[in-house]
Amino acid sequence: MNDFAAALLAGLARRPRRIPCRFLYDAAGSALFERITGLETYYLTRAETALLGRAGPAVAAMVGPGATVVEPGAGAMRKTRLLLAALERARAYVPVDVAGGFVRAAASRLAAERPDLAVVPVVADFTRLLPLPPLARAEPVLVFFPGSTIGNLAPAQAVRFLARMAAIAGPCGWVLVGVDPVHDRDRLLAAYDDAEGLTAAFMRNLLRRANRDLGAGFDPQAFDHRVRWNADAGRIEHRLVCRRAQKVTVAGRSFHFRRGEAIHAEDCHKYPPAHFHRLAARAGLRPAATWLHGEGLFSLHLLRPQCHGEIVPAPTGAASP
Repeated sequence: MNDFAAALLAGLARRPRRIPCRFLYDAAGSALFERITGLETYYLTRAETALLGRAGPAVAAMVGPGATVVEPGAGAMRKTRLLLAALERARAYVPVDVAGGFVRAAASRLAAERPDLAVVPVVADFTRLLPLPPLARAEPVLVFFPGSTIGNLAPAQAVRFLARMAAIAGPCGWVLVGVDPVHDRDRLLAAYDDAEGLTAAFMRNLLRRANRDLGAGFDPQAFDHRVRWNADAGRIEHRLVCRRAQKVTVAGRSFHFRRGEAIHAEDCHKYPPAHFHRLAARAGLRPAATWLHGEGLFSLHLLRPQCHGEIVPAPTGAASP
């Protein structure tokens, strides 16, 4: 049984039902997400791209020459190009993504643009231990995790993930993370529930993927996409709510949906800088520098592994480029 089938069986048997959001990113889902990032209301990509352009020289100065960049959840690698252009004589780039065809095609395009750079894609689920090539251990290692993807993980999961990133970076390495702070409810809902319906299509693609890959028999159009801002938990919540009773079958096992029953598809946690620094400290990472977008729309955090016995200084405030 493949990973998707096992996760779908476990998630549909739960109450409330839940499917891990990493399965949103097959080839069709990845293409839909790239379209979402171009929407006017989806502020995250524009804000982070602008911030990377400003912070790039400072990141390069701190990391130093000859870096190996490892990027979990690489996607289309647009922001990666900005980082690689800023770094001094970057040695290698290792993109990691679960969508094999998508990441290989994007890596091939980047390798053609940068013949000076060793580009070695890895097809893997970045939320687990990564089977990285020996090339990824060439120091200094910079782990790049943009896009506020850290927010898709629950806080405890985020700590475990950051600890794995610290292990990949090694004692002499760095971790650069993009984080979305908390915004007003209207801005958040406009970003995550677009009028064009792309986010709804992106979420329903999870059900279409179950049909394509596993013959599940979902009626995706019978599920409404619902978005909620949970202020107490500091997160956006995505659900797919069934409009009518239906039965689906996965690996010979049947699941009955009642009208109004929901599948929890994704969370997007929002972290103010001080809150994120506390998460990073629990993972053994200390803040080396923080950059805030001029309008407070996004933040970038350059972190270093904390040496044994080292005291992590309290953050002294964010630098705004």
